[in-house]
Amino acid sequence: AVKDQLKNVKHIQASEKAFAAIRPDGSIVTWGHSEYGGNSSAVQDQLTNVREIQATERAFAAILADGSVVAWGNPNAGSYIGPVISEKLKNVQRLAASHGAFAAILSDGSVVSWGLHRYGGDNSAVQDQLVYL
Repeated sequence: AVKDQLKNVKHIQASEKAFAAIRPDGSIVTWGHSEYGGNSSAVQDQLTNVREIQATERAFAAILADGSVVAWGNPNAGSYIGPVISEKLKNVQRLAASHGAFAAILSDGSVVSWGLHRYGGDNSAVQDQLVYL
């Protein structure tokens, strides 16, 4: 049961209808509506050494210890990370989320975003302004 896995939780994050918690060993436990990220079984084997989690309305993203990102939930709300974005998501330091998109700050201070364009998933128009100062 989920209740038995929720001991010494380090961090918890909510989407609109689900939760994700970082356990002491860096693994994740999720519960709630599966279409809102409450079921992470498709990526559970990748969710080790998790440092941080963020959520959109219907998806979650996690930064792993190696600086990579794993996402799950509704693909239309940020859980789909295509190959172009995936290649850029290296040395991720922080994550932020809007209603339907994620943004990551990389170690060089640059920003990568993905998800629904109308919620900020495409930052190409301002990419030149997103530089490390």
